[in-house]
Amino acid sequence: MLALLSLLLLLFQLALVVRAIMDWSVALAGPTSSGSFRYKLTRGVTVITEPVLAPVRRVIPPLRLGGMAIDLAFIIVFFAVVLIRSLIA
Repeated sequence: MLALLSLLLLLFQLALVVRAIMDWSVALAGPTSSGSFRYKLTRGVTVITEPVLAPVRRVIPPLRLGGMAIDLAFIIVFFAVVLIRSLIA
């Protein structure tokens, strides 16, 4: 049972990494059309990760630094998943 939970957390952790990469690709390369692979991948990963990130983001909003913002919810959730995986391993 713990092995399955650890696997699910690992997959969620990988989804968070993919989301970070895809968010940066949109920031650097710009948006794409709704039929592209990059758009579909970004949308799919967002659907998976946003239900966990949104409640944390409501409690801890992004940190504004001039014209940019650091998503503290993403960082907190990522490290919480790492911590939980290490505790159950």
